[in-house]
Amino acid sequence: MSAAAVIVVNHPLVQHKLTLMRERDRSIKSFRELVNEVGMLLCYEVTRDLPLELVEIETPLMPMQAPMIAGKKLTFAPILRAGVGFLDGMLALVPSARVSHIGLYRDPDTLEAVEYFFKAPHDLSDRTAILMDPMLATGNSAVAGATLLKKRGARDIRFVCLLAAPEGIAHFQKEHPDVPLWTAAIDERLNDHGYILPGLGDAGDRMFGTK
Repeated sequence: MSAAAVIVVNHPLVQHKLTLMRERDRSIKSFRELVNEVGMLLCYEVTRDLPLELVEIETPLMPMQAPMIAGKKLTFAPILRAGVGFLDGMLALVPSARVSHIGLYRDPDTLEAVEYFFKAPHDLSDRTAILMDPMLATGNSAVAGATLLKKRGARDIRFVCLLAAPEGIAHFQKEHPDVPLWTAAIDERLNDHGYILPGLGDAGDRMFGTK
């Protein structure tokens, strides 16, 4: 199976806000707000091709057939903890979406993803699942998150991140070649500690002020 698409969202607003987030001295408040705003913009892109159906409605003047999103509600699946930074922005656009929570942390020695929590709707087979995590570095967390969603029955998964490293993209596509990926930028490489360069540091720590 050939690898699914990697879409770099080069909209000027996304690129401008990403540059602000990269700045070392950006405040926690500002960084958190920017993650929320970029999450909303990325949501607009990742849902661009959702299927529509015509439904009968009445305007104040007359009946008409108008397009609405077809099928069951989306599920947003943030990888805890940094992934929740996208959630409010995405829910602002799709307030009826279900939310799946995927608790993973990166082992500091092996860099492998360790699961500690997973809660998702039971009927994922008929829903589009938007998996989200700001950083696709080694790819281990994203791979684990997509695997958990598939075990729950998800068949239409889309992964969204702020930054991706080439190593992370290669790993993710090897393990989940059927899952397309949206990102605001593809950076140069990983350092010896598995951080993206030039990157923006640890998104979770910068968002929550824990470092």
